[in-house]
Amino acid sequence: MKQKYKIILSIISSIIVIMMGVGLGSIKVSPSHIINIIINKLFSMPLHADIEGATAVSIIWKLRLPRTLLAFLVGGAVAVSGSVMQSVLKNPLASSYTLGVSSGASLGAALVIVTGFYIPILGLFTLPVTGLAFGMATVYSAVKFAAMMDKNLETNTIILVGMVFSLFVNAILTLIMAVAKDHLAQLTFWQMGSFSLKDWSSVIILFPIVLIGVIVIQSFSKEMDIMTFGEEQAFTMGVDVHKVKWSLLSLSAALTGSAIAFVGVIGFIDLIAPHVVRKIFGSNHKTVIPMSMLFGGSFMVICDLIARTIVSPSELPVGAITALIGAPFFAYVYFSRRKGL
Repeated sequence: MKQKYKIILSIISSIIVIMMGVGLGSIKVSPSHIINIIINKLFSMPLHADIEGATAVSIIWKLRLPRTLLAFLVGGAVAVSGSVMQSVLKNPLASSYTLGVSSGASLGAALVIVTGFYIPILGLFTLPVTGLAFGMATVYSAVKFAAMMDKNLETNTIILVGMVFSLFVNAILTLIMAVAKDHLAQLTFWQMGSFSLKDWSSVIILFPIVLIGVIVIQSFSKEMDIMTFGEEQAFTMGVDVHKVKWSLLSLSAALTGSAIAFVGVIGFIDLIAPHVVRKIFGSNHKTVIPMSMLFGGSFMVICDLIARTIVSPSELPVGAITALIGAPFFAYVYFSRRKGL
């Protein structure tokens, strides 16, 4: 199949998945009704006579639509971040979590939850902003330390330092959880991730962050393609490898940090999506980046749909669903790579 048709099919599939995420649940709503409700809210056009009053409208517009769009944005952001990390670090198992984004964000969130820290200007966004700040600070510290140890910022040095920082921050987080037992359930649930009770405010804030981040990363597509041939080769072709590495690592960490700061730690999407996309579309980053956004977003919507319907009316942490799918995939990638050596 030609690349153009694959891309069109992927876009159509993503739209279908979003419709499923919005329409399925304890009350099923047809795609035509979903579209009608959205048009009604945006352009004040009248609703169809067979739409069941304000209840269906409220469920779709206030609950499911923002939740589904947020899931798509989060999944797309971490998938793009994962594809960049795997490319820059030339490791199929690399991700932003390797550099301590999730550990740092978890520590920041834990401190807010345990201490009750509150910034009046930010209001309810105190927790996600603090989580993002701690996640970015952890990554910056890890990469800065790696640069001190190795001026060339070799891949192995970055990964090793990132793992050390992650373990150290996780140790601090474990101590906090051991001491603050009254908040244990809340801390544990945040670490498993959830889109429950998310509204339009989260979508409105996260959307421009993800959009700008993906566009800027897309502008580095040519450099990433060149760097796949090796850093020395890229340097001889005029690529400032050190600067590009710093930029891409920072952008990837910012995308992941922003995403998980709103919904908690959700892993494995950034591992799965890039591998599937490269298998289908090849390794050209001009295609890999936007397709990772589509596939990661769609996959996250499906996982969230499973999390909120499989044991309805109860709800599972979406991180548990992604882990159940991602852990075997992680093992497959690791052992198939070793087998090929």
